[in-house]
Amino acid sequence: MSNTIEKALQRRREAAAAENAKNEKQPTPGAATTKRRRTAPARGPETQVTPFDINIERLEANGHVSVTGQRRGINEEYREIKRKLLANAFGPLASTLKNSNIIMVTSGRASEGKTFTATNLALSIAAEQDKTVLLVDADVLKPNVLNTLGLERRRGIMEYLTGEVDDIAEVLYPTNIDKLKIIPAGRTHHLSTELLASQKMHETVDEFANRYPDRIVIIDTPPLIGITESAVLANFAGQAVVVVEEGRSKLSDIRLSTERLNPNMAIGFVVNKVVNKDANDPGYYGYYYAEDEEKANEA
Repeated sequence: MSNTIEKALQRRREAAAAENAKNEKQPTPGAATTKRRRTAPARGPETQVTPFDINIERLEANGHVSVTGQRRGINEEYREIKRKLLANAFGPLASTLKNSNIIMVTSGRASEGKTFTATNLALSIAAEQDKTVLLVDADVLKPNVLNTLGLERRRGIMEYLTGEVDDIAEVLYPTNIDKLKIIPAGRTHHLSTELLASQKMHETVDEFANRYPDRIVIIDTPPLIGITESAVLANFAGQAVVVVEEGRSKLSDIRLSTERLNPNMAIGFVVNKVVNKDANDPGYYGYYYAEDEEKANEA
C-alpha cells in the first residue's frame, strides 16, 4: 500500500513539475500584455497630460478672436496679420529664414499688448484648416499667457530646462481648441537667461521648428528694452512681431527694439489700441500690421 501511495505522489510531483515548465515557456496573459505594450509603437507623450479647458465664451466676451465662427472685426484684423506671417513661414521667403515658422511676439516695453496679441494670433492660426499652432509663454519673468486665457498655473518650460521634468511633452498641453497646444512659462528661476540661452533650449526650439511641417510656434517673450531674455530668444525665431501702442510707444523705443532683434529675421509691427472712428462700436480698437519700421511709423 505504501509503495502505491508513494508512486501516486511521485506521479503528481512529476505532473506539477511538467506544468511549471510549460508555464515558464508560455507567458501568462498578463505577461503577454506587458510584452505587447513594450513592443507596440509609442502613442506619444502629448496625450498623457491633462488638457487645458479654455472658456471660449469668456475669451470672446473679453474681446479675443472668436473660434466659434462669428464674424467679428478683430477676427478680420488678425486674418490680415496672420496671412503675412504664414506667407513668410511657408512661402518663397521661408527658404531665406532660419526657423521661419517660429514667431516671437514682443514689445519695446511692458503693457503694450504683446500677450493679448500673441494669444489672438494663436487663436486665429488655430482656425486654419491645414495648420497647427503651439503657443509658448517664454516671458518667464512675468508670465501672462495662462492668466489671459483664464487658465490655472502649471509646470512649464522652466521646469523642463531645469530638469525637473524629463520630456518637453510633459509640459506641452493640448487644449479643447483642436489645433492649439500650450507650453506655459512655469516657475520663475534666477538663472532664466542662462537657461533660455542653453543648448537644451536651442535643441528644443529646433525640434519645434522641424518636427511638424504644418506647425506655427508663437513665442510670447519679455519686452525688448532692458530685458536680456528677449535678445536671447530672438536668436531662435525666424520672425518677430513687435507690438507698439499708438500714442504711447516712442519712436526711439521702436528703433531700440529693432536693434535688439536678429537682423536676419522678418520683422513686422502690430500697432494696437488705434481708435477707429469708422467702427460701429465706440471705443473700438484696431490692430494693424506693417512689415518694416517706415510703415510702422506711418501707422
